[in-house]
Amino acid sequence: MSLTNNILTDVSAGLTQLKSNPMGVLEEGHGAPVAILNRNKPVFYAVPVALYEHMVEELENIELMKMAQQAYEEGDFVEVDLDNL
Repeated sequence: MSLTNNILTDVSAGLTQLKSNPMGVLEEGHGAPVAILNRNKPVFYAVPVALYEHMVEELENIELMKMAQQAYEEGDFVEVDLDNL
């Protein structure tokens, strides 16, 4: 059993702090995620909406790039005339 925990944020808060002032806890992160701790162990990360939306968009872009790379490697091309676009 490990006695250490990785906390992947610059800011952390306890569950009690989160319960008493959830918006204040998020504001302390200044737009970055906040690690939420229970008995000094991270239990989840509170992520602001704008950052979460950006992360989801980036993941979607990565998935699209994988699909494009796979199509390229398989030679799955469609000829197009730019004048018809």
